[in-house]
Amino acid sequence: MKKLNLAIIGQGRSGKDIHGRYYRSADNQYYCVKYVVDADEFRRKVSEEIYPGCKTFENYHELYAFDDIDLVVNSTYSEQHYPITKDLLLHGKNVLVEKPFARSRYECDELIRISKEQGVTLAVFQQTFLAPFYQFVYKTIRSGKLGDVKQINIRYNGFSRRWDWQTLQKKCAGSTYNTGPHPIGMALGFLDFDKEAKVVYSKLDTALTSGDADDYAKILITAPNKPLVDVEISAIDAYSDYNIKIQGTKGTLKATPNAYEMTYIQNGENPERPVIEDFLKDEKGNPVYCTEKLVKHVESEQFEGTAFDIGTAKLYEQLYYKLTEDREMTVTPEMAAAVISVIETVHASNPLPLKF
Repeated sequence: MKKLNLAIIGQGRSGKDIHGRYYRSADNQYYCVKYVVDADEFRRKVSEEIYPGCKTFENYHELYAFDDIDLVVNSTYSEQHYPITKDLLLHGKNVLVEKPFARSRYECDELIRISKEQGVTLAVFQQTFLAPFYQFVYKTIRSGKLGDVKQINIRYNGFSRRWDWQTLQKKCAGSTYNTGPHPIGMALGFLDFDKEAKVVYSKLDTALTSGDADDYAKILITAPNKPLVDVEISAIDAYSDYNIKIQGTKGTLKATPNAYEMTYIQNGENPERPVIEDFLKDEKGNPVYCTEKLVKHVESEQFEGTAFDIGTAKLYEQLYYKLTEDREMTVTPEMAAAVISVIETVHASNPLPLKF
């Protein structure tokens, strides 16, 4: 198997510790890191140590002098995703861009258009769609095991404070742009990316952040004849014990990236009870509460791997075969663009004051 030559722009936490961890792992049978771009000299020196033989540059424009690059990974600051990706595409490069895809749906659609006109591959790094816990929950919903699903809750919560660039609106940051592509993407996925899906309620606010971008978000999304999906991203929730909770007519499932627990009933084990219009009473005639002991089943299991190992490896594997054999990928730019549509809508409905 011939490895593809890869260039990565940006060696921050994502570029070095998410993408880079994959490049240096046994899972990577597909790519050779040949070029690294970062404005910081220390990071360039570290790159030369961890990717022996690679060439490092301060400016990504220097990559255009080389015609042996099969893929460029754009892992820069969020506000740079759109302009740098656009420039790379116009120079005929295949690009994998970090989330968020861009700031607006217009920018996403323009990048998709340019990639098609240039005949190059454009991919977005939203690997949560390939994470074991998301795929298990998605398949469980479709199996009917939980009955008719009425509500889905997605929580990406914690109790913490940030004061870095990810707290600034001018950097295309905040909870919805930074964390939001994961839960919002799952929400749209559970709704099958229904074109009639819409935001029916949203609220953005600041809580513990030192910046001016949101660190609290509540977003309700639904579509005709589909469940209501309640997305929450909060920096002030110290007691959230799940990432996904599914409520169906036959049961409930809750899951984290590491494990799930499910309680459900099965057909035929709890015969339908006829409605009694009068009050209920015991043998002596005393009124009693309407209650029964349902026959229920409980199961739980650990997941092997998360979005940051299994999900990343699967996305890069799929991208390899997209580049070499033009196979379809699970995560498409159109899916990532739909996520940005939701984020853009929520921000338009909840403008926060600019302070920086």
